[in-house]
Amino acid sequence: MILPMSVPVLDEIIAHKRTEVEAAKVATPFAELEAQVAQQEPPRNFFAAVKAPGNAGATRVIAEIKRTSPSAGLIRPEYALPSFAPEAIAQAYYDAGAAAISCLTDRRFFHGDLSFIQRIKDRVPLPVLRKDFIIDPWQLWESRAAGADAVLLIAECLREAELIDLQILAQQLGLTVLLEVHDMDNLLRVRPHVGFPHAAYFLLGINNRNLATMHVDLSHTLRLADMVEDRSILVSESGIKTHEDVLRLRDAGVRIVLVGEHLMRQTDPGAALRELLGPRPA
Repeated sequence: MILPMSVPVLDEIIAHKRTEVEAAKVATPFAELEAQVAQQEPPRNFFAAVKAPGNAGATRVIAEIKRTSPSAGLIRPEYALPSFAPEAIAQAYYDAGAAAISCLTDRRFFHGDLSFIQRIKDRVPLPVLRKDFIIDPWQLWESRAAGADAVLLIAECLREAELIDLQILAQQLGLTVLLEVHDMDNLLRVRPHVGFPHAAYFLLGINNRNLATMHVDLSHTLRLADMVEDRSILVSESGIKTHEDVLRLRDAGVRIVLVGEHLMRQTDPGAALRELLGPRPA
């Protein structure tokens, strides 16, 4: 059954996530989780990967691995098979010029898995963002233990004090934060904390999808971008399907995009990414 990704569904996801996190805390003592983090290699620099100064005029794509969603259902039939291989898709993205990888890890609503992160990192040298519903500091430790180099924080899911605490801990763990907002009110609420506590670990995402109506409007990024002092940290999310979309954002000073569902719907996600990026400079 495909559910509309409305605010009540978002509330359902967060309620389930709280239960899930509490169960994880019982299953894995913090000392064990801390030891797992200590055994991990240092995080790959996600921020630097998408802000590479040598490519200041180029658009950097965070290419997403996503099997399903509550609103879209299963993106392609073969993604339901046990043979689903996120690392193969990541390889295709890497070969096509992706700057970084985003990986859905929510199991119940998106059929993701934390194990996907390390599988991807064992295959390609790109940094990996854990895309999930982060509501508890435990999940940041869990993310780093799983090999994540960056995490998504959704402003609509967090109170201001929670957001600040998570930003501080993420930086302490070496994780880049992609802070996502949709509406103007939340952008104004988080704007004082943009770049906190360390600018080199922070990106600001604008989701072009209205979670209440599911309407996607690429112009949403362009409207909210006027409210952001440093557009170089902006990431436009959702609704980017063509090279013309990329150029439109680039003309407005937005040179980082996160693209998932459009690429994953194609028979060859790597070829779709090449088409999105357009001709490479000679």
